[in-house]
Amino acid sequence: MDTLVSILLFLLVFFIIVVSHEFGHFIVAKAGGVRVIEFAIGMGPKLIGFKKNGTKYVLRALPIGGACVYDTGLEEALEEVMADDKASDDAVAKSSDNADDKAGEDAGFLDEMQGIAYTEAPLLRRIGIVLAGPVFNFIVAYLLALIVVWYTGSSNAEITSVMDGYPAQEAGLMPGDIITKMNGSRVYLANEIYVNTYTNKERPLTIEYERDGKKYTTTIIPKYNEESGRYLMGLDGYGTYVSCKNASIFKYAYYEERYAFVGTWKSLIALLSGRGSKDDVAGPVGMAQAIDDVKDAAAPYGPWVVLLNMFNIAMLLSVNLGILNLLPLPAIDGGKLLFLFVEGLRGKPIPPEKEGIVHLVGFALLAILAIVVMYNDILRIIAS
Repeated sequence: MDTLVSILLFLLVFFIIVVSHEFGHFIVAKAGGVRVIEFAIGMGPKLIGFKKNGTKYVLRALPIGGACVYDTGLEEALEEVMADDKASDDAVAKSSDNADDKAGEDAGFLDEMQGIAYTEAPLLRRIGIVLAGPVFNFIVAYLLALIVVWYTGSSNAEITSVMDGYPAQEAGLMPGDIITKMNGSRVYLANEIYVNTYTNKERPLTIEYERDGKKYTTTIIPKYNEESGRYLMGLDGYGTYVSCKNASIFKYAYYEERYAFVGTWKSLIALLSGRGSKDDVAGPVGMAQAIDDVKDAAAPYGPWVVLLNMFNIAMLLSVNLGILNLLPLPAIDGGKLLFLFVEGLRGKPIPPEKEGIVHLVGFALLAILAIVVMYNDILRIIAS
């Protein structure tokens, strides 16, 4: 039963972040009159699905992504529809009559398609369609943050205690000081102190803080702590509770999403610059393990607390997915945007066959990366 609950919670988080992303593409494409052939959640073999108004809505077996497939031309659309349905029909067809019935159904489905192909849409409309996925991730993340902070409140960046013999104490930081900036980056929440320190490692940290209404600045070089295995400023405690049962909910929901955005971005930079490690990256397996750990920790406090923690994880992952999809890499939204911007500069699109090759190579590399990350996730779980 415990395993089933963990699986259901994983699927809940997965559905929130993937559906919001693909729905962004879908709704903007539909609003722009672009034909959408398929709206899919998951990848791999089709589990269930139905067709309505020229679009197939499909649930697939592997919870590792999703897809919003546009019509890139009637011929391609026909191939896409028929290939997928043929694979499903082969498993269930009882007679040639059944196959004929399905062929007729497909013909009716194709007749339902209204609007234009994606490739026929104006450049700005196509840019809007591609951008919509990450943007909807950020919108849903904010809505989730509103729910979480309304019920749980938030935590500001006030120092509550310092460690003896560590840089924070030597720099004169004291309980009651409120950190406002770290290396020029604005700080609102306690969690941002941790993220800035973790991604900074041993480099100097310029700290701006308030004490008794006055502003001060100091520079701290974090000290390595053998027990925790990371660099510490020496803040033994920070963050005091802030209730958000009023209009401050909107401000603190923004702060929470901002924390997720800045934390993801800084972690990505740290990873690319060599200041991170492979253990800072997780795929679906690692995500499932993290959800299971959080569920176990929250379970004693009741199912509602568990659900709130799942919403918080979904908020963090939704922002994460939005940012990663904006990276200018082949096969993801950022790579598609790059080709569209080049098209705008050239005044004509890149030849589809050349763009297709680039995205195909990018997809293969991403698949290899996903396998490596999954392998590392499994090793980390076995070792824990």
